[in-house]
Amino acid sequence: MEDSKAKVRRSDTPLIRIRDLVFRRGRTTILDGVSMDIPKGSIVAFMGPSGVGKTTILRLISGQLRPDEGTIEIGGKIISSMSYAELKRFRRNFGVLLQDGALFTDLTVFENIATPVREHTNLPEPLIRRLVMSKLSAVGLGGIEEKMPHELSGGMARRVAFARAVVLDPAIMLYDEPMTGLDPIAVSTVRTLMRETNDALGLTSIVVTHNVNQMRELVDYCYIIVAAKIAGEGPPEELTASTEAGVNQFMNGRVEGPIPFHYKPPGAPWGLLD
Repeated sequence: MEDSKAKVRRSDTPLIRIRDLVFRRGRTTILDGVSMDIPKGSIVAFMGPSGVGKTTILRLISGQLRPDEGTIEIGGKIISSMSYAELKRFRRNFGVLLQDGALFTDLTVFENIATPVREHTNLPEPLIRRLVMSKLSAVGLGGIEEKMPHELSGGMARRVAFARAVVLDPAIMLYDEPMTGLDPIAVSTVRTLMRETNDALGLTSIVVTHNVNQMRELVDYCYIIVAAKIAGEGPPEELTASTEAGVNQFMNGRVEGPIPFHYKPPGAPWGLLD
């Protein structure tokens, strides 16, 4: 895996280019002049204390929000300049895994995974079934297709949500705290699925997370966001040894440092919207 990571970091052709990104909510600046490159085939983490705008960047990348200033370019296309119809078509390139899985509680496992296929394609039902069953098998859950979400453990539900996220073979995966609330075995399972699927399918993945230890074993590159700006960037092992106070405090879980313990109201140096 190390050779693969080195290759990813040397890439000079990013799939996603973010330049001078500014996003505000009212008078509060959530992101202030953020620039990033996400290389094709990589797994990149957005990290930092709660409330600094990590999930907001995911929403800007997927076009759910529009920036006040700056650009987000994916595959040579500027997201903020797309029409609603163009954006809807473009979103087929994305797979999304949220921290709670967000399964439809009144649908079976099979129907959950089949939903995006039926929504975005005209495939016949026999082919949809083959596709769904192949994705379930890929996450190690063949044979549970008729179960309901409430019958699944947390780890199983997260794997079903993962199968649904990749069922249309997206080019880009967006993960928002994908390992929250899972036991250590389930965390390792999901982490392995993310890495192996990314490498096997040539995906480009972005992970929003607070889990520093898991990111050391998963991602190729990290951006640490503090006070609406990028405080540090690089491979996880390099950031752990950073001498920048905020980065060092976050990566090593230190109480003392510039990242405050107390609540800060909107407009204070440390924003509260994630």
